[in-house]
Amino acid sequence: MDQLTIREKVGANYMLLELSGALNAYTVAELQDKVFTYILDSNVVLDMSLITGMDSSGVGVVLAGHNDGEKFGTKLFVMNPSDTARHYLERTGFWDTFYIIHSVTEVSDAS
Repeated sequence: MDQLTIREKVGANYMLLELSGALNAYTVAELQDKVFTYILDSNVVLDMSLITGMDSSGVGVVLAGHNDGEKFGTKLFVMNPSDTARHYLERTGFWDTFYIIHSVTEVSDAS
């Protein structure tokens, strides 16, 4: 069965969620809960460099988190997406809408 590991790190003006493994219908629930909790009052950074698999459920969480951030005045950042994550996010047609960063230092620049 697929697994997703989530490591949380608190930054100055963001919550960093380091993701490792597959982001799909079987693994998305915990990430969904965390994103929706943190995005209410903090920027959220998803480090997607170690994503090995993804499906539409994973894309849905990223897109919904982005939209919720817009609604609550916070932002969801996608940091260093793996080739797999980038492929699925580009397929949405919203790639240019996402806040793509390479380092958490870019969060303070964008806020």
